[in-house]
Amino acid sequence: MSLLLEGKKALITGGSRGLGRAFCEIFAREGADVAFNYNSRDEKAREVVEAIESHGRKGLAYKVSVTDRPAINKMVREIHHEFGRIDILINNAAINRADNFATMTENSWNHVIDTNINSLFNVTKPVFKYMLRQRAGQILNISSIGAIRALPTSVHYATSKAAVIGFTKCLSREAAPFGVTVNAIAAGIFDTELADMLPDRLSGMYRFWAAKGRNGRPEELAEFAAFMVSERNSFMAGEVVTVDGGAVV
Repeated sequence: MSLLLEGKKALITGGSRGLGRAFCEIFAREGADVAFNYNSRDEKAREVVEAIESHGRKGLAYKVSVTDRPAINKMVREIHHEFGRIDILINNAAINRADNFATMTENSWNHVIDTNINSLFNVTKPVFKYMLRQRAGQILNISSIGAIRALPTSVHYATSKAAVIGFTKCLSREAAPFGVTVNAIAAGIFDTELADMLPDRLSGMYRFWAAKGRNGRPEELAEFAAFMVSERNSFMAGEVVTVDGGAVV
């Protein structure tokens, strides 16, 4: 059987750590050339590029914030020039802060909303235009179970991840007639730095109630994501698939 993503060209946001790094490595293993952006960790980014190249694929790293729209536009143009096309977009970049709503500052709210929601527009808009022209493409947005369940997580984070779901469902209707597919994953708690920011009581409760009895591993989500954006998953559109280890919290 051929590789899931043989010959595909992928762009992954927030690719130097956590889930993003797993996406980069698994997608490259499955045959895709991979470009990704990152914020600050040059050494981590180099490691990811080396991991991509170890699978015989091309890796491109861009030190660009998803909140910087002009820089993102430039990055997307350069990736398209290097790859010739962009087949897959993974909107993964996100932040969280351990804030209570009562004491949450306006700056904290704006920072999370800008990073987690406005980035969807900043990144997807230029990529979407290329996908429309080529009449093909896969967009996968990473949401959270915090968007659909009353978990003790931060209000700004849950709000932003709920927006990802609305974005996914509405854009999928507009995109489908042009051969572009848009779906999302509502992710549970995975072993990442983002998860380390969660209150201990939430992490402990999650592991207790999850059927798997543990947090997820980033590569487990990446394996499923690779299938979701592959040609073998040809009839799913506008769906939000929960991957959370069977949590019932």
